[in-house]
Amino acid sequence: MFKQWRRDRAVRRVKPGDGRPLKRFRWWQMLTGRALLHLRLAGDDGRPVEYSVDVRHNGDKEDGVVRAQLYRDGRHHAESKVPAVFPVEGGAIEVATTSFGVKRCHYVTTAGAEYQLTPDPRSAEGRRARFERESPGLSRVLGFVSVIVVVIGLGLNILQILEPISRIPPIAENIGVFVSPIHLPIWLNITLAVAAALGSTERALRLRYHWLLDAGGN
Repeated sequence: MFKQWRRDRAVRRVKPGDGRPLKRFRWWQMLTGRALLHLRLAGDDGRPVEYSVDVRHNGDKEDGVVRAQLYRDGRHHAESKVPAVFPVEGGAIEVATTSFGVKRCHYVTTAGAEYQLTPDPRSAEGRRARFERESPGLSRVLGFVSVIVVVIGLGLNILQILEPISRIPPIAENIGVFVSPIHLPIWLNITLAVAAALGSTERALRLRYHWLLDAGGN
């Protein structure tokens, strides 16, 4: 029931588009946080329809709000704050993000089947998908390493954060003080944080998300 309420709320946030043309993805936009994904469906008249979802996961320039822009056959069709749900032929396109990128961009049919949209080949997500197709073995290794790096970084940070939290008087009096077995130098903590951020970014490029490992998002 709660999931359906959130979905209905997301649908009500959708605003009509202004018809502007979809801008071509430029290589340097990989560095500015743009994601572009595509979906082809059969329209109501049976002819193919091309949908594109454009997301700037660093937020719009005007107000910093992360929005998903939906284009239909190259023209701006609708927009919504994320998480977004765009009703389309036979179902809806669902879009959600994290601090590191897009965590979900799927077409969900009325029957409940889900299909991930195809990343634009010029985007960072598209290049990562091509690497996976061309070098599946190396891709799996890279994916495994990214998970390990994120787990290590998360685990060590939790251990070190618990100690100062446990020293807060009310907590210390009722539970006791937790003494962390690990105390890392600042430079190593920074290195692990950067490595974990890179691992999370790699996972976001594959639209991988786990509530425990990855940064909470919209």
